[in-house]
Amino acid sequence: MTDRRSSRPLADILRPASLDDVVGQTHLVGDQGIVRKLLASGFLPSLVLWGPPGCGKTTLAELLATLTDSYFESHSAVTSTLSDVRRVIHEAEERTTRDGKRTILFIDEIHRFNKAQQDALLPAVEHGTVIFIGATTENPSFEVISPLLSRCRVLVLKPLEQSELEEIMQRGLGYIKKTIDKEGAQFLFEIANGDARALLTTLEIAATLTKSKKLTAADVEEAAQRKMLQYDRTGEEHYNTISAFIKSMRASDPDAALYYLARMVAAGEDPLFIARRMVVFASEDIGLAQPTALVVANAVFDACNKIGYPECQENLAHGVAYLSLAKKDRSAYDAYFAAVDDVKKHGNLPIPLIIRNAPTKLMKELDYGKGYHAYGNDSLLPDKLKGKQYLKK
Repeated sequence: MTDRRSSRPLADILRPASLDDVVGQTHLVGDQGIVRKLLASGFLPSLVLWGPPGCGKTTLAELLATLTDSYFESHSAVTSTLSDVRRVIHEAEERTTRDGKRTILFIDEIHRFNKAQQDALLPAVEHGTVIFIGATTENPSFEVISPLLSRCRVLVLKPLEQSELEEIMQRGLGYIKKTIDKEGAQFLFEIANGDARALLTTLEIAATLTKSKKLTAADVEEAAQRKMLQYDRTGEEHYNTISAFIKSMRASDPDAALYYLARMVAAGEDPLFIARRMVVFASEDIGLAQPTALVVANAVFDACNKIGYPECQENLAHGVAYLSLAKKDRSAYDAYFAAVDDVKKHGNLPIPLIIRNAPTKLMKELDYGKGYHAYGNDSLLPDKLKGKQYLKK
């Protein structure tokens, strides 16, 4: 009799059937992990599972449904529509009324849902019609709307360590009845980059492509075709890379800044996105120390806008080297945001009469603008802030 499982991907076949089978994420599923504590309490809130690809987000959602005896409705934000969300919520209401069974609505890549789609979830999550579990590779602070995020508990999943990948690899090898040499295993770990699904998919393809019982690095390389940089232009690695880029320029380290620039360019990042960050950096970090930095950054932006890839990468490199080596001065930036803090703290304080506009006779009679001179005035700040110094001279 044919094994019905043979048509399923290896990663699906080896998906853990219990929390004890889960490899990694001990901080969540271990004996003292929050997941076990939630299950023990009998209360399961709506969740956002945030972590890199292949770390176990879908697996955890499915296990939670099984362990709470809930109906599991799984959707991808890439293909689901607003009408799909409304249908699931309606069916969940009927299911609760008819069977008393709760529904877990799992939405993979929740960051790809637009605001209207996320808004549609709010009433159902608020009233407990569904237990919502969203999975995302992106920082939910950026891509999940605040009202929905405030109703969820965020669980952070970590990339799998090599020792954990090795355990998963051994499970895969046991199932496909193959072995792998040391170089092949190391190459497989490097390609996987913490992603269990990528590891098992590559392992399965390699096993299919060779008749040998022992896989080699060449088999793994053929299966993977080429090692790809992990860089999602809308994902968390996107933010990590641009952060490293900015911090390297701030630290006056042109070598590191150029390296992170090269990574972004190689991944196909929009050159205007990079150039915009450079324009911001010129005022934020260089500021008064070298005012021409803003001129250079704007020139780079214009060049990228006019020329595009591949030539504009040279303009970007020129600008990055210049900004990295420029003297740094954040005094204007710090001064402005100190003023912003006072605006938030004190609100709209009365503007001194001496600098108020006086377009009418009545306003002039009320001393609007009286005594103002372009030079030689005392502090022109509101009375409550008299003498306050934002810009350190």
